[in-house]
Amino acid sequence: MRSVNRQLAILNWYARKEAVLPIMRWKSLICSTVLTLLVAASQASAQGKETYTGTMVGVGGRLGGVTRTFTLTINGRTPDSEVTRDVAILAEGGQDKLLDEIRNKDLGRFSLGGQLGRELNFVVEDTQSNGDRKIMILFERWMNLYEVRSGTRSTDYPFGYVEVIVDRNGRGEGTFIPAARVRFNKKNEVEVENFGIYPARLAGVRLRKS
Repeated sequence: MRSVNRQLAILNWYARKEAVLPIMRWKSLICSTVLTLLVAASQASAQGKETYTGTMVGVGGRLGGVTRTFTLTINGRTPDSEVTRDVAILAEGGQDKLLDEIRNKDLGRFSLGGQLGRELNFVVEDTQSNGDRKIMILFERWMNLYEVRSGTRSTDYPFGYVEVIVDRNGRGEGTFIPAARVRFNKKNEVEVENFGIYPARLAGVRLRKS
């Protein structure tokens, strides 16, 4: 049986005072390191279109040993009002309702190896104390015909998740979870769970100069 190793990718959101959910927290547990960050989605609203390139390096599972180039194009970010709403939808209706809400959002595209890629449905970022930017992305993932017809366990992981950290020059690294499940855990934290052993690495991330 295919093992499921929980990867927690998480954001801390301060919701508005009038919001039903005052504080939303996502945690990130990757390679045994817990990263906690504060995200104000409004900070990213002024960012324009950006395109990043690099190499995806598979660490385990079906992507183990696989390397492919990737292109990440970001055309916009999720407004803070929508972040609050989306988290409330997840809390009340689960990930299927969240996916229904965001699947038609087109905030950019993530593609591997020259493929057409997938539209980005949810994008937030945080500027860290050292000036680095952490960008976190959810999108409806690729799902093959066998998964859909057979109703395999992987269909419970309908999202793709991308996280990149870049410096002031647009260079850095990141993580790609090709099949992820999003839910609240018992600590009332939004949890992104990886289907597989390890997420893939995004190496040599570079901002493409226009």
